[in-house]
Amino acid sequence: MPARVESFFIDGPAGRIEALLEEPGDAPTRQVALLCHPHPLYGGTMHNKVVHRLSLALRRLGTLVLRFNFRGVGLSAGSFDGGRGELDDARAALNWLAGAYPELPVWLGGFSFGARIALKLGCEDERVSRIIAVGVPVEDPVIEAAQLAGCRREKILIQSTHDEFGPRALVEELFRRWPEPKRLLWVQAADHFFSDALSMLEEAVTRV
Repeated sequence: MPARVESFFIDGPAGRIEALLEEPGDAPTRQVALLCHPHPLYGGTMHNKVVHRLSLALRRLGTLVLRFNFRGVGLSAGSFDGGRGELDDARAALNWLAGAYPELPVWLGGFSFGARIALKLGCEDERVSRIIAVGVPVEDPVIEAAQLAGCRREKILIQSTHDEFGPRALVEELFRRWPEPKRLLWVQAADHFFSDALSMLEEAVTRV
């Protein structure tokens, strides 16, 4: 049976949020996941190729996936708000998803800027059982790890071996400082965007 895909709008703090709901297809639905896209000012949208591959992999695991556009992106209302409003957008989308499927476990994922949003929101919200952070940008692992010091959600970090925005040494230091439970998966790739390794990224996600 083909997977059903539905486009619709969610009420958000800056107006309507453009969203896309994707069913897992033949696999039984075991959990739901909200995915956050990369930085809006650098071309990030819910149709980003890494987010798309993340969605494909999760649906193979029996996940119903909700993607959405942050404020000012695509058909979503509003304008970029430096991460603060985007966190509120993600929270509104999470509220919709958890309310629509209250009987299912909730996962939260994202790529790049979206991974940072997912980590912050997921660690704040007790409804979230697992966070999948792909391509996390790292500048100061000490400060960034301290922001998640009390986070007891399962945290899965998937990183390119040649990520120019998350160098390996800084990522390993960040991960070392994270509290348990946590896992770190490396994907052999040329850059932050997994340009030559999208299939390998997808396979890595299916192993979570």
